[in-house]
Amino acid sequence: MASYGGQPATRSGSRTNGLAIAGLVCGIVGFFFLNVVLGPLAIIFGMVANRQSGAKGGHGMAKAAVVLGIVDLVIFAILMIVAANNGGFHWYVGS
Repeated sequence: MASYGGQPATRSGSRTNGLAIAGLVCGIVGFFFLNVVLGPLAIIFGMVANRQSGAKGGHGMAKAAVVLGIVDLVIFAILMIVAANNGGFHWYVGS
């Protein structure tokens, strides 16, 4: 078939690194749930994505994932300190 000068069907543009997106999602969700698990995952995904994103996009997302992962771990540490200082949770039965 003849081509009429349009753009090709496939794009050769820059795509964002999937690990950067995964790290960012882990870092954001880690604010609310399982920050002790999702924080380190966000840091690992962000660091690997930062190394891989030479040709791909996502340097900013990778850096944000690392920062969010660190913030998740700081939140976890603060929660543990507060729980330790309050004596934990006790069930009081009776008087």
